[in-house]
Amino acid sequence: MTVDVTSLRRRHVIWFLFLPFALVLSLLAGCVTAPVQEMSDARQAIEAAQAAGADDLVPATMQQARNLLHQAESGLDSGSYREAQQAAERARQAAIIARERALQLRGDQPRE
Repeated sequence: MTVDVTSLRRRHVIWFLFLPFALVLSLLAGCVTAPVQEMSDARQAIEAAQAAGADDLVPATMQQARNLLHQAESGLDSGSYREAQQAAERARQAAIIARERALQLRGDQPRE
């Protein structure tokens, strides 16, 4: 059995050229981007809760939503995108709960 040394060298050269490329791609795939959509969703949910009267009817829940949005903004400013995303999602959820509760207290039914 003969081994073609030139062929083996080519394979190694190709592998070593491909390896840095694969490493860069895997690093880029793991990067977390700024949670722009989550922040927007949270702000819109807070505005909808305000429009439903949640500031007066369930002020503690509204304050919680605002505090979480503030945490998300701070995380965004510091580059902690994953934490910002999670806080923005929790802010949106708190605002949705506040809106639904305010509508219930007013005797309205939340739209689905």
